Amino acid sequence: MADRLFIFDTTLRDGEQVPGCQLNTVEKIQVARALEELGVDVIEAGFPVSSPGDFKSVVELTKAVTWPTICALTRAVEKDIEVAAEALKAAKRGRIHTGIGTSDYHIKHKFNSNQDEILERAIAATKYAKKYVEDVEFYCEDAGRTDNEYLAKVVEAVIKAGATVVNIPDTTGYCLPDEYGAKIKYLMEHVDGVHKAIISTHCHNDLGMATANTVQGVLNGARQVEVTINGIGERAGNTSLEEVVMIFKSHKERNIETNINTSKIYGISRMVSSLMNMPVQPNKAIVGRNAFAHSSGIHQDGVLKNRESYEIIDPKDVGIDDNAIVLTARSGRAALKHRLNVLGVKLDSDKLDKVYEAFLKLADRKKDINDDDVLMLVGEDRTSTHRIKVDYLQVTSGVGVKSVASVCLDIAGEKFEAAASGNGPVDAAIKAVKSIIHRQMTIQEFLIQAIDRGSDDVGKVHMQVEFEGNMYYGFSANTDIIAASVEAFVDAINKFVK
Repeated sequence: MADRLFIFDTTLRDGEQVPGCQLNTVEKIQVARALEELGVDVIEAGFPVSSPGDFKSVVELTKAVTWPTICALTRAVEKDIEVAAEALKAAKRGRIHTGIGTSDYHIKHKFNSNQDEILERAIAATKYAKKYVEDVEFYCEDAGRTDNEYLAKVVEAVIKAGATVVNIPDTTGYCLPDEYGAKIKYLMEHVDGVHKAIISTHCHNDLGMATANTVQGVLNGARQVEVTINGIGERAGNTSLEEVVMIFKSHKERNIETNINTSKIYGISRMVSSLMNMPVQPNKAIVGRNAFAHSSGIHQDGVLKNRESYEIIDPKDVGIDDNAIVLTARSGRAALKHRLNVLGVKLDSDKLDKVYEAFLKLADRKKDINDDDVLMLVGEDRTSTHRIKVDYLQVTSGVGVKSVASVCLDIAGEKFEAAASGNGPVDAAIKAVKSIIHRQMTIQEFLIQAIDRGSDDVGKVHMQVEFEGNMYYGFSANTDIIAASVEAFVDAINKFVK
């Protein structure tokens, strides 16, 4: 009989800590429901004490999903635990995830403490959380750099205090796979009562080894993995859900099974990418655009003769249909609805009608509509409540002439016009907007996602704007890259101009 591996998804907590990737509560519910359909066991919904928004999101997610466990993060602080327990009141299955740093780096420099005091705090936090929920997970932060003997001592103590899951994070992504695997093995062999709890992995990708470390952790006894969709997360990201799941699905000889419906992987990958404005790199394992593309003549010939010559995964297993319906200007509502369903998006008839109207306009400008385009259309209405909107934009540019832009902004229903010249059409348009919005703001980052599917493709712009020492993020997508740039700039401005 195969061993059961529990999937703990932290896309909505750790994944959402990426700058510019914050979701509102409605968007979090959309992702959470898709995670439930995917089959994840635990959804880490947020850090309730950190903000009213996080608290509200945890509360709403407890009502939005049926069977997955909803988990709330805390520090080893009583107030944190109390707030998390309050947020989880409506959860059918609630878990408090508390913990503290256990490495010398954290004990000495972060807490100015010692091992004995940290051990006492760990036990106290676990017991306090246990007063509110039966399911308590304890994390040993920076366990990757924690001495194994002391780590085992902490793990044993929190299990005796009532922890049902103990998380062994490689917080800095420092461990090598053999080191991390050996660490889990050491705990399995030296912790009295270790089988009374589930040992969990939580690996970061700072050195590109998050997935390898996670797999080694599982092979040495861990039975929960903490992962994110597309591997998103702070710094270089977290372990990718789709990679771990497909590794064990491909290696059936390891006798490890998950509850994941892998045919839903591609759809939720695109959804998260779109909602969080995080492009998936083309060569990303499992879900990247090129993951099942073959350009070499030898590879193409081999795949045509037998797919398994060069593909160890059937694209259909992860929800990529080789015979997918191609969307064009001649496609009807049914085709659009089908593609949205494949991508995990369900719309009521009124919203579908609006998206379909926008779809037809885009289809008139493009030959084919791809999945990213469809998701962009679904998300476009997020700007409908903006106080500042682009009413029109006209730009004149060319070789040997100065670029000039005319722009009209609709600010709370009132029209404002301006014109400016600049070093290129985007610079001119941005200067025109700045002349209307009289604020000292600076563009710190300006990213245009690569356009490589033809000159009629949608260009995606991510922009980081500094205002009064704070960073604000804007995003837009348009077949006109100049328009997308202005819209992204205005999107960021809306976040600090009230």
